[in-house]
Amino acid sequence: MQSTSHHSIIKITRGDPLYPARLNNLYDPPNCLYIKGDVRLLSMPMIAVVGSRKASSEGLQNARAFAQALSKAGALIVSGLARGVDAAAHQAAIDLGKNHFTLAACGTGLDQTYPREHQSLAKAISGQGLLISELPLGAGPKPFHFPRRNRLIAALALGVVVIEAADKSGSLITARIAADLGREVFALPGSIRGPYSCGCHKLIQQGAKLVCSPKEVLEELIF
Repeated sequence: MQSTSHHSIIKITRGDPLYPARLNNLYDPPNCLYIKGDVRLLSMPMIAVVGSRKASSEGLQNARAFAQALSKAGALIVSGLARGVDAAAHQAAIDLGKNHFTLAACGTGLDQTYPREHQSLAKAISGQGLLISELPLGAGPKPFHFPRRNRLIAALALGVVVIEAADKSGSLITARIAADLGREVFALPGSIRGPYSCGCHKLIQQGAKLVCSPKEVLEELIF
């Protein structure tokens, strides 16, 4: 473990005892991770809550409800700092206060925040959880960074809960990687006419567990 030029950001490599063992399940685990926040939280059981950037009001409400219930059960809430479901899940865990934690896997170097309007959220996450990235400081947001970020979310989590997702949502990438890694995948059903339900319905058709409550997620996971 070593500090970077930004004193609050540390760098750990695959040989470090703090490196999350679950990332080694990937065929291309990151050689190093940059971390801002409490690195000791990497040993906590994690559940990912992900979904559409353009989530409906019901989707945002569900993201908050699932994130808070799973956090109260002892899980660290993982997501990707994106607009919509991700932000709602992070904020829900933060709102519970002390002893409730969240992790954001970022698609930029940790000296940058994307989207920019989430700077205050990112600061709150680093104070009540941690930000992680495999990208070096100075790396800006590139389209190919985010699918790679999604594989970290999938690998770290015991299970992935997809709240809402369009047909070509990045959340589906996370869910498919999670399934390939043997993680549990859960999806919330929605209206057959809802543009952000079709991705969840596709996942359910492919074998994801249909869930309507956090209790159903917790019944499938042991931690």
